[in-house]
Amino acid sequence: MGLAAWLQERLPVTGDQLRELTNEPVPNHLKRWWFALGGTPAYLFVVQIVTGILLAFYYEPAPSTAYDSVKYITDTAAYGWFFRSVHKWAATLMIAAVILHQMRVFFTGAYRKPREINWLVGMCLLLCTLVAGFTGYSLVYEQLSYWGTTVGANISSNVPVVGNFMKRMLLGGDVYNERTLSRLYIIHAAIMPALTTALIAVHIAIIRMQGVTELKFEDEPADKPAHFSFFPDHLYTEIIAGLVLMILLSALSTVLPATLGPRADPLSTPEVIKPEWFFYVTFRWLKLFSGTFAVLSMGFIVFTMYAWPFVDALIRKKTRFQEASVWIGIVAVLAIIGLTVWEAVVAH
Repeated sequence: MGLAAWLQERLPVTGDQLRELTNEPVPNHLKRWWFALGGTPAYLFVVQIVTGILLAFYYEPAPSTAYDSVKYITDTAAYGWFFRSVHKWAATLMIAAVILHQMRVFFTGAYRKPREINWLVGMCLLLCTLVAGFTGYSLVYEQLSYWGTTVGANISSNVPVVGNFMKRMLLGGDVYNERTLSRLYIIHAAIMPALTTALIAVHIAIIRMQGVTELKFEDEPADKPAHFSFFPDHLYTEIIAGLVLMILLSALSTVLPATLGPRADPLSTPEVIKPEWFFYVTFRWLKLFSGTFAVLSMGFIVFTMYAWPFVDALIRKKTRFQEASVWIGIVAVLAIIGLTVWEAVVAH
């Protein structure tokens, strides 16, 4: 009682007030786990932070030391291979989860008024996740990651006006040099985690202010409550999802551990330069069109994705196609899958 009274005097919040603050009503559709994908990338982000800190104890971001430090982590450090594999697989699943969550929001129209701002925040989170994936892939300093970074920097230089500046900011010079790895490491281990954390905080704050978009299903009884409690009911769903992800990550990391390719050789261009799977669609697009047009068209697509809540509102206002976004989304998803599979299976 003494400790409780001491805390109560300094933190004058009662149990009822705390329950009222955290136990907001949750729409029934979130009982279906595929509608509750927002917590999945957040859990995987925490896994990334924890495993990233453990890897940072050994990683040395310099061309002369990076590869050997990763090799030491993989072959010598206690459980280093496991934590490196968990970090890699958590990154893969996090990117997939963010993409699936953004698709769910798109196809259910959860970006519409008054939730346009949170769609913009979600798009920023998607780009941050992709940048983190790209920079993390580049840190290994193996042959493919070195040349993948070089190709990525050269692609950015095709952006009109700011292209050369972007390339120099990424590489720390006109070409890959001794400062590039440390710059990529800062982006990956400091800037992206800090920015992602801030965006997640804003994202959750907006959800708390606006509430979750409510979806109705035909099989829901009309005489039953339309909501359930966040604590403990929805919390149980998130805990179960976290445990499943923990088991999945452990299994994938054990069965398919992260490997290490040949050391980077700036004087030897590999016959096959292939990015991580989440950039396959971009790589295939660049092969189909010329450099500047491909970059500008990709920029236009990204801009359209950001602006879609407003484009959709205009379509709904000016035409009778109230759900045109669904059909446009289906075509876009099929195109993304098609280009990704094409790049994955094509002979190089």
